[in-house]
Amino acid sequence: MERKNAVTMKGFPLTLVGPVLNVGEMAPDFTLLGIDLKSVSLQDSAGKVRLLSVVQSLDTSICTTQTCTFDNQLPRVGGNSVHYTISADLPFAQARFAKEHKIAHIQFLSDHREMSFGKAYGVLVKELRLLARSIFVIDKNDKLTYVEVLPEIAAAPNYEKAMAAFMKTLG
Repeated sequence: MERKNAVTMKGFPLTLVGPVLNVGEMAPDFTLLGIDLKSVSLQDSAGKVRLLSVVQSLDTSICTTQTCTFDNQLPRVGGNSVHYTISADLPFAQARFAKEHKIAHIQFLSDHREMSFGKAYGVLVKELRLLARSIFVIDKNDKLTYVEVLPEIAAAPNYEKAMAAFMKTLG
């Protein structure tokens, strides 16, 4: 499924591949690579609340800001939760970024192989083979409780709204 003109990057229209996901739907499963090159699926965190922060490339300023902002906000979060930053960056680049920025509360996952996460969550940017900036919150029963796909992928997400949804989902 292709959705032409679904998002823009600095005003340039782009096509997203995959479905539109909505709050209340079941979150699609995925299998991605961690920085240790081991596979990670949604089911590996079954029974936990998940925050998925999706970025194009960690080597851009807005993606760095997004990742560091969430990492700084997550220490105040208690409970049974997992926090992922997902990109098409290679696991080696993600590991370098985590070390350089002293990221302590986020697990990095790479979709570089098959772009299966991007296709399943409807955020694969066809023209760039990158992921559209987005935030997903998934409850302990694998239901989506928050979905934000930025219409302009060079813009920042609504951190306050995403964290509020995450905290509400945690209970």
